[in-house]
Amino acid sequence: MPGTVSTAKNKREAIASSAFSSFSTNDAKAALDFYQNILGLTVSETKEGLQISFGSGSDVFIYVKEDHEPATFTVLNFPVSDIDAAVDELSDRGVIFEDFDGNIKTDDKHIFRGARSDDGPNIAWFRDPAGNFLSLIED
Repeated sequence: MPGTVSTAKNKREAIASSAFSSFSTNDAKAALDFYQNILGLTVSETKEGLQISFGSGSDVFIYVKEDHEPATFTVLNFPVSDIDAAVDELSDRGVIFEDFDGNIKTDDKHIFRGARSDDGPNIAWFRDPAGNFLSLIED
């Protein structure tokens, strides 16, 4: 474009100012109920899928995919100040937390206590209705 100077810095700023994350589901209605009513998030329906809006100004987009396969990694992390209280609250709402062995062994409350052994933060993993991994992570 005439009169426009394109620099690497300008390109980085343009890209960084418009990024968002997305992942798939096989059932938009179940995802809407879970994210809005169980997790208590602000969710909007769009013609393309669902948009979760966070107070920080960031958004996550969830789209329907007929041949959806659950992610084998954590697609969304929710920072919490008290992981024990957050696990209790979501358990009361019907969320089922995952248990793991090995280097991320979880305890009786389904929490990996990484902070105790300096192996990272305390984390509790759970799944959405489509089987995608989500986590609570103590900040």
